[in-house]
Amino acid sequence: MLEVNRKAQFPGLADDWHYLDTAATAQKPQAVIDAMAHAMGRDYATVHRGVYARSADMTLAYEAARRKVAAFIGGHEDEVVFTRGATEAINLVAQTWGQANLKAGDRILLSVLEHHSNIVPWQLLAARTGVEIDVCPLTADGLIDLDAAQRVLTPAHRLVALAHVSNVLGSVLDVAGAARLAHGVGAKLLLDGCQAVPRLAVDVAALDCDFYVFSAHKLYGPTGIGALWTKADILAAMPPWQGGGAMIDRVSFAGTTFAPPPQRFEAGTPAIVEAIALGAAIDYVAEIGLEAIHAHELALVRTLRDALRRMNDVTLFGPDDSAGIVSFALQGVHPHDLGTILDEEGVAIRAGHHCAQPLMEHLGVPATARASFGLYNDEGDVTALLRGIDRTRRIFG
Repeated sequence: MLEVNRKAQFPGLADDWHYLDTAATAQKPQAVIDAMAHAMGRDYATVHRGVYARSADMTLAYEAARRKVAAFIGGHEDEVVFTRGATEAINLVAQTWGQANLKAGDRILLSVLEHHSNIVPWQLLAARTGVEIDVCPLTADGLIDLDAAQRVLTPAHRLVALAHVSNVLGSVLDVAGAARLAHGVGAKLLLDGCQAVPRLAVDVAALDCDFYVFSAHKLYGPTGIGALWTKADILAAMPPWQGGGAMIDRVSFAGTTFAPPPQRFEAGTPAIVEAIALGAAIDYVAEIGLEAIHAHELALVRTLRDALRRMNDVTLFGPDDSAGIVSFALQGVHPHDLGTILDEEGVAIRAGHHCAQPLMEHLGVPATARASFGLYNDEGDVTALLRGIDRTRRIFG
């Protein structure tokens, strides 16, 4: 467990609210809120345009945030593109690199457990280009089955796009194995890191992926911003996505030339305040340490799974060492009903398909209940959840 109880640093957790929906979006520490307030107020100005001092200072702060993101995931600042989130980052890859490099006869490999944001953009690309999509199954304990992936992959596969950590099962991908398989047939590897970056140390160079995406709001930062990291040579060859200010070199009616990456992919006035707040969130998490956060969440996962395993009317999904996430079903109770009763007990969980409908079909359920932990949770939250489950069992008993 973390040495310091962090709840007091999160205004959203006042009044003893038991928040167990961090996989959907994390609460924000006061340090991030303050960074946003200062950037929106006393420090505010545009970036990359003004010659006055405050604009120059804001530009420095904005680009400092990019350097923090790069350092946080082991990349270089000229490889980091700010986006509205992981969803936009994946769409950017699909509509630039994918459109330029994939054609009819090529194949993409996804997995059963992917979030819709790592399925639908590729389906839209397939409809435009004729590329085919294959789906990798899971092992019995909810891991992406890389043995099966090896049997599926062929030289026709140009891209493998997988979740680093499942947003439903909390299962952690063997990235080294995935990279070896993808690159072994000449495919690129894209990783959805939304659930990984808040708890696992990420080094994109060591992971040997080609694209890495994540959203700030799951990393205790603001909504409306995320990041795409791409290997420099791949990013340099990608065509522009959106046109407008800031992404150009020179514009004339005879033709336009474009800025180098990452500016080429950041058309218009960027999310200045949000980028600076993302930098503050990274500082906050780095000060605590990802190793300590992960160990803290693993301890809570073990406590909850052990308690649920003793209930003969509960079905648990995913591996025992799931990363911060516990999905389950209570026999005879729809997850929405469970979530409603838990809300009356001051406990917030997620109930539904979690933007992973193909996974729900694979699990044979319409939805699951999902408790997901953050660095601010403690055993009192687990106790409150279990108390609410007991009440629900009595009501439906």
